[in-house]
Amino acid sequence: MCIDAQSIYGKVVIVISAFAGILDRLNRFLWGAPLLVLILGTGIFITIFCACPQLRFFPKAARQFTHRFFHRQNSNGGTSPFRALCTALAATVGTGNIAGVAGAITIGGPGAVFWMWISAFIGMATKYAESTLAVRYRQKNCSGEWIGGPMYMVCNGLPERFHCLAGIYAAMGVIAAFGVGNATQINAVICALEESANAYGLEQHPMTPYVVGGVIAIVVVWLVSGGAGKIGEITELLIPLISISYIMLCLIAIGSHADRLPMVISQIVSGAFAPRAVTGGAVGSLFVTLRIGVARGTFTNEAGMGTASMAHGSADAAHPVDQGLMGLIEVFVDTFVICTMTALTILTSGISIPYGTVTGAELTAKALAASFGPWVSAFLCGCLCFFAVGTILGWGLYAGRCAEFLFGKIRWRLFALCQGGCVILGVVLNTGIVWTMSELMNGLMALPNLIALICLLPELVRLTKEYRHMEINCEKKKHGKMVCRDQSMRSMTGYSR
Repeated sequence: MCIDAQSIYGKVVIVISAFAGILDRLNRFLWGAPLLVLILGTGIFITIFCACPQLRFFPKAARQFTHRFFHRQNSNGGTSPFRALCTALAATVGTGNIAGVAGAITIGGPGAVFWMWISAFIGMATKYAESTLAVRYRQKNCSGEWIGGPMYMVCNGLPERFHCLAGIYAAMGVIAAFGVGNATQINAVICALEESANAYGLEQHPMTPYVVGGVIAIVVVWLVSGGAGKIGEITELLIPLISISYIMLCLIAIGSHADRLPMVISQIVSGAFAPRAVTGGAVGSLFVTLRIGVARGTFTNEAGMGTASMAHGSADAAHPVDQGLMGLIEVFVDTFVICTMTALTILTSGISIPYGTVTGAELTAKALAASFGPWVSAFLCGCLCFFAVGTILGWGLYAGRCAEFLFGKIRWRLFALCQGGCVILGVVLNTGIVWTMSELMNGLMALPNLIALICLLPELVRLTKEYRHMEINCEKKKHGKMVCRDQSMRSMTGYSR
């Protein structure tokens, strides 16, 4: 019996195209007006009722972050606050900051950057709430480790009728770890690798992506097998180094085209409300620009998804709000610093931007090459590899915590093998399908988390007021950690160790 390979290939293409169409329709429905209103509305409510913590606490949060960056300290029975922050940043600061921002600009126009800023400002309050409540409602697992996150916020903070939300969130978290936190990352690396080869005029060998994917898969399996402790150690070293290198590169590129900066800022602001005029008609809908800006912003900083609270919940914090400040800084670093660097690098470079099309890290590579030459494509590919590994590690921790909630004690080696397998899968998947699936999983995780945040808003307000009262009535140690004269205050909240 003769098998027509070409016919089979054609049918596979048709099935994949149909699947992509279904995913796109589901994604558009989920990320329509209701979810956008819920994400932004929750952040606005938190901003109002907690007296704008992203402005009120930002100076203190910046001081704590700077101090902990230069003075690493061991924890007392938990994860150090800075290590918890680095683990959360590892999952958020990834290829979305490079490839995701580029895609947001081409699909939504320069105005999408404006809506990313707006959603990030509101998201700082949301991440503050997630991190604070994660410490407030955390518990110890059978290994004696602090574990927190939306699942424990729901189970320990809400009535039993809401507990089904915890199971839904955990199930979505396990699935999303292999999409948002894995396939999208390696997919962006492969696209950057192809662009790097093109920049040098080289023809990429068909097996190169699989070799690169295989190497990254081996590294991921080795690191994730070490469990939560190993993940924290690696991310604490990896993320600051790579982030600073990338930021410095972007600053030099932007500086070399500084004369274009006022025009670019004007395009970002005007394009947020009139995208058709800025993109030459390629992007004609204000809602598309807003939707893409908020969706990609949420993908990069994960505010509203509750994922980072699983990292922050393990921190050795004196008060829940102490770690909430690190959550606030996390969004600032991710979006206002790194995503902004990517956006300004692309828009000031002077390269032709293919508005109305789906693109990724290759656009960022072209923008940097306009300032540094083709060698920078190889450097960017290296940065993406490290960012991708960091994100996969962070999401490996999240998947483990979600599985631990669902099934009890887990085997990290089994999860490591699953993560490695998905790295290989990400090599062959279509870019558009990968990003659509990622945004869809983001939305499905956001729903139960946002409901929990709204229900627990009174407790968040109480903790915020208590923290402000402690600031007034408490002394500060040399390194900025507060010690209250009245120790009974610490037992009022039930979070003291």
